[in-house]
Amino acid sequence: MAGSVVWTPCPARASLAGERGPDAEGGATAGFDVREFQLVLLRRMADYQPERVDAARERLSATIDEMRDANRHWQALSRAPGAPRGLRRLRLALGVPEHEDTRVYGDLTFRVARWSLPLWPDLTFEAVAGHDGELWHQWLVRADGVPTPPLRTVDDLAPWSCVVGDLDQHFDVAGRAADGQSRWAVRFTADDAHAARRHVTARFVWGLLQEVTVEPRTT
Repeated sequence: MAGSVVWTPCPARASLAGERGPDAEGGATAGFDVREFQLVLLRRMADYQPERVDAARERLSATIDEMRDANRHWQALSRAPGAPRGLRRLRLALGVPEHEDTRVYGDLTFRVARWSLPLWPDLTFEAVAGHDGELWHQWLVRADGVPTPPLRTVDDLAPWSCVVGDLDQHFDVAGRAADGQSRWAVRFTADDAHAARRHVTARFVWGLLQEVTVEPRTT
């Protein structure tokens, strides 16, 4: 997509994949809706799991070029003069959140909004923002009422099988490191298939597990 992007509201329209359209707050964000937003998430995951991304992309009846263009367009919109920011931009693309509330943690007051995405029915897309709507972070989380998968050993950590929060319930998490808005590395210890304790680094994109690195056992 060449050239700069200038944001203008668009009339409400149905999703190209038959999913939810924009809400009554205004038209889709320059042509974005649930389908295009899912393509943006997939584009970042393609660096780790191209085969899984290809299968998911085909479910959306989207080409590789469409996925790349959706990502470029979304990034360009974030820099476009006058474009909506933070939670408002997500609302215009994804519709009214299925869950939204205000929380207080110490001296911090923040807002949490969640949307369902058809590609990941057991998860929801969560955005955490300040009182002014500026996004602090955004990722996929386990949907309410959906149990975490049985994570007992390193072998259970298959790509796309869990989200960041699932690890806290099953392993001794030592720390998390964020790499930009969409990537996290989580360090923890877990048993391998031989019940040997191992140091593990799991890499997530948009909160969804992509890759696991296990340190060699020492003798």
